[in-house]
Amino acid sequence: PPEAALRLLGSAEGRRILDLGCGAGANAVALAAQGAKVLAVDLDVAALGRARDRAEAAEVRVELHQAGLAELAFLRSDSVDAAISVLALASVDDLARVFRQVHRVLKPEAAFICSFPHPAFGMIDPTAADPLRIVRAYDDGAPRSWELHGDPVVDRVRTIGEVFTTLQRASFGVDQLLEPTATGAGPRTAASADVARLVPATVVFRARKQGN
Repeated sequence: PPEAALRLLGSAEGRRILDLGCGAGANAVALAAQGAKVLAVDLDVAALGRARDRAEAAEVRVELHQAGLAELAFLRSDSVDAAISVLALASVDDLARVFRQVHRVLKPEAAFICSFPHPAFGMIDPTAADPLRIVRAYDDGAPRSWELHGDPVVDRVRTIGEVFTTLQRASFGVDQLLEPTATGAGPRTAASADVARLVPATVVFRARKQGN
């Protein structure tokens, strides 16, 4: 679902927004086109190159940084109006460290919107003959390998409780949690199969910075 339906971030105009794990820059460029001052971070040099090309094609400015998702020393404390991370945190081993760094750079009460692979969807194999058959335990956090744009990706599926607790311990207050299912529209791929209309593939958290 688009932001117009979810209403998690609000107006981007004039806001300083951190895109953590920006990948090829689709979200960073969309936010910049809405008037945001976007700081996009990713460890993958090739992905940042695609993000730069996308920004140039859209004629918008995005400030790109090649760094790990917990390596935010280039940002001052309390200097960011909002932060987003779309599925990128699934590849992070030390989630608590990332959350602490995001908490440091956000302004008080600023929103942090992050999405993860849904652990219920992680229990099934949408490419199998019987895609609704359970093949993994709900809390199976073993690393999983797949491909993105031909490049290998290794991530892990965390339970909703694990993410919620880690956010709370990093002094975030969760004020919204969404588990959207897919609509009938749009392209169908192995990653977004018809079964995603029945089982949510993604879980989205909106948390706000508490304390200093």
